[in-house]
Amino acid sequence: MALYSEKVMEHFRNPHNMGKLDDADGIGEVGNAKCGDIMRMYIKVDDEGVITDCKFNTFGCGSAIATSSMATDLIIGKPIEEALKLSNKAVVEALDGLPVHKIHCSVLAEQAVRAAVKDYYDRRGVAYNPEDFRFPEEDEHGHVIEG
Repeated sequence: MALYSEKVMEHFRNPHNMGKLDDADGIGEVGNAKCGDIMRMYIKVDDEGVITDCKFNTFGCGSAIATSSMATDLIIGKPIEEALKLSNKAVVEALDGLPVHKIHCSVLAEQAVRAAVKDYYDRRGVAYNPEDFRFPEEDEHGHVIEG
């Protein structure tokens, strides 16, 4: 069995929505000091609160690039509130899986989307629950460490 699914390889070789939005309505940047991956996510939101465009820049491994790419595909065309609910599990499932030691990349993709939404809310003075933007502590595999 291959280490990476064909979908992971496709998103790594031909990333969707890579780049920068100069007129972004929200920008989120997250990183993982243990592996060195850094993701920056840009979102453009219309007057109805729908994400009309999303771009990313990722410095990291193939899994980090693939999860960033898939996350953009999953939130474009969605209301901002729905994008906020994107989970790392949904990203992994959409990619037909990731090796256990690369799950942290999907966590970063989820966090980058949430950080961009938070920035969007902050720029517009939209009230939100801070708990929606709290990131749990994780181990080196992206598994949540129970407190």
